[in-house]
Amino acid sequence: MERMQFDEEIKPLISVVISFYNEEEVLPELIRRLQSVLKSLPVDYELIFVNDASSDRSLELLMEERKKDKNIKIINMSRRFGVSQCFLAGLRYSKGDAVIYMEADLQDPPELIPILLQKWKEGADIVHTIRTKRKGENFFRIFIFKLAYKLINLVSDIKIPQDAGNFKLLSRRAVDKLLQLNEYDPFLRGLVCWIGFKQVRVFYEREPRFAGKTHFPLWKSAEPMKEFIRGITSFSVLPLYFSLFAGFLISFGALVYLTYILIAKIIGIHLSEWSVISGVMLLLGGIILISIGILGIYIGRIHFAVQNRPNYIIESMIGFDGEEKKEIKI
Repeated sequence: MERMQFDEEIKPLISVVISFYNEEEVLPELIRRLQSVLKSLPVDYELIFVNDASSDRSLELLMEERKKDKNIKIINMSRRFGVSQCFLAGLRYSKGDAVIYMEADLQDPPELIPILLQKWKEGADIVHTIRTKRKGENFFRIFIFKLAYKLINLVSDIKIPQDAGNFKLLSRRAVDKLLQLNEYDPFLRGLVCWIGFKQVRVFYEREPRFAGKTHFPLWKSAEPMKEFIRGITSFSVLPLYFSLFAGFLISFGALVYLTYILIAKIIGIHLSEWSVISGVMLLLGGIILISIGILGIYIGRIHFAVQNRPNYIIESMIGFDGEEKKEIKI
């Protein structure tokens, strides 16, 4: 790839937003690789680390790194709010002409940043990174995530790129529009697609975790399931029609079945009345419970939205405007 050419007198400012929780084993290597990449480019940069209330030495390590590089900035959450909320906090306080956001586990290589910037230079507002391989992950986990993407795209009003994760570049105008949405419990991967503008894709092989263990195991953490539900309910009302379609289907089936019973009775075939009634009641009861559950999810999202609580609360900010800020609520 050719070296990017920018105005020598006015270098673009590139913001990199990193969400993390308990990543003391990864942060030194992540910072080293980010600095190595960004210092080799004709750009200015800021590294915004959003600390989701880590309980290890992550913050202490970042403070030490900041003594050596004042481009490192830190946002500390008042408690754990989640990956998307941390990204949104970092995006809100970023100043870059382009903003790259990523997780801290080094599965997404910082060395891909020059390619993302090249796409931005060519006019893209949003650059998705698409995983062609997911190293270090078992077949079943990969299958489940691929299936989740397909189901979300099947019912959603927008299409999310298959195998696109939380490693993207956004232009300044894309960031500004995204921050205007102010949704409670946002499905960030979908919102980035929803805002539009010119969107392109870059393909890469995702690496295994550099160190430590995932904070979102498939079966032990509720976050993957929550993210799936956000994807389904944020951009589609199709599940709400489930009870209507099921009602027509069951009604038609019941009519056919009653016709069969009537004919069987006429020609002398004996059927157990209790078994028939029990089967029909169980079937209808299951359909009703599923319908109520789907409605409950949407009503629950409405309930939390009308409470108008903030998506996150910041405990302190370090390195912004040359001073520390504390107890800032958003």
